[in-house]
Amino acid sequence: MFATLSDPTLWVALFQIIIINVLLSGDNAVIIALACRSLPPKQQRNAFLIGTVAIVVLMTALTSVASILLTIPYVEMVGAVLLLWIGIKLLLPEEENGDVNSSDNFWAAVKTIIIADIVMSLDNVLGMAGAAKGHMGLLFVGMVITIPLILFGSAMLMKLMERFPIIVTIGAGLLGYVAGEMAVEDPALKGHLANAHYLEIALPILGAAIVVIVGKMLAARHAAAAVPTEG
Repeated sequence: MFATLSDPTLWVALFQIIIINVLLSGDNAVIIALACRSLPPKQQRNAFLIGTVAIVVLMTALTSVASILLTIPYVEMVGAVLLLWIGIKLLLPEEENGDVNSSDNFWAAVKTIIIADIVMSLDNVLGMAGAAKGHMGLLFVGMVITIPLILFGSAMLMKLMERFPIIVTIGAGLLGYVAGEMAVEDPALKGHLANAHYLEIALPILGAAIVVIVGKMLAARHAAAAVPTEG
């Protein structure tokens, strides 16, 4: 065991995994902050921890099948549609009626964090898998080390969202942009883009626009419906 720990290639691989995960965790921090911004402070911390730990466990397991999943047509398109829906949903106002209790909101936030991060990390995890060189334990340790960085980034974003609400719109738009990138990379579509490279730029921008425009329109409709009519 100690001989293994003294192997410099092991530490180099661990360092690579940490760096890759930090560089790819920007959108993870955004989705955690967006999903938890309306929860009470104590529930925010719990949702951070549960969501992030679940992501680490699931992404470690996902590594073994990610390379196969990404070769299956329409998998990334389905993921792209899912991200568009999540981005739009995050722009809608929270339900304020008495039928929705705090535990419902808490678990809804945790579910949003896990689903969105797993979908967005499907291709990112391949980079970490390559650095791990088949060492699943090493991948797990590297991801655990980066948890505090992801949580710190999420907490900072939430504070900024409170002061600058426009960041919520930018974050949701980022999910739409990532959705467009996923659609472009889908094997079912990629073969048709040989003579249409402009779509590699246009689709992510279109995804961001769809999320922001549709999300804002639905939010405005919700706000209008919530205004009591004069009797």
